[in-house]
Amino acid sequence: MVAVTTLPVRRVAVVVASTRAAAGRADDLTGPVIRAWAEARGWDVAEPVVVADGPPVGEALAAALADGPDLVVTTGGTGLTPTDRTPEQTRPLLDLEVPGVAEELRRRGLAATPTAVLSRGLVGVAGRTFVVNLPGSRGGVRDGLAVLDEIVDHALDQISGGAHD
Repeated sequence: MVAVTTLPVRRVAVVVASTRAAAGRADDLTGPVIRAWAEARGWDVAEPVVVADGPPVGEALAAALADGPDLVVTTGGTGLTPTDRTPEQTRPLLDLEVPGVAEELRRRGLAATPTAVLSRGLVGVAGRTFVVNLPGSRGGVRDGLAVLDEIVDHALDQISGGAHD
């Protein structure tokens, strides 16, 4: 008899920073894109949590992290408007930053739009969770998920203490 090992299903949390969507004045267009991406990978993903920009993002992130997911993806709040504060809400929760991934997210986005360089999104590790701030546009999210497609499995393996294969 051959032993079959099954890998645990990755768990993903999504936090959408959108004051308008949180107030019901706009639809969340990015959370469903992230959720569909995670589901296509066979991962367990909760319904995206939609909150207003600013401190509610930090509260939602802390709550998501307390649940111990493998990955938390935020969308929105990474620009230059007075309420865009997702990076400021994320940074205190990180144990370490992974600036190369954040730089690659901006570089890839630049191929689609010159304003991608204005994103201040962070990427890092909080405990055993990979945290990624993506922009608040569908195109920015799609570009960011394309970057994650290439590195997320390896990053999650490393964070959980796996080999460097």
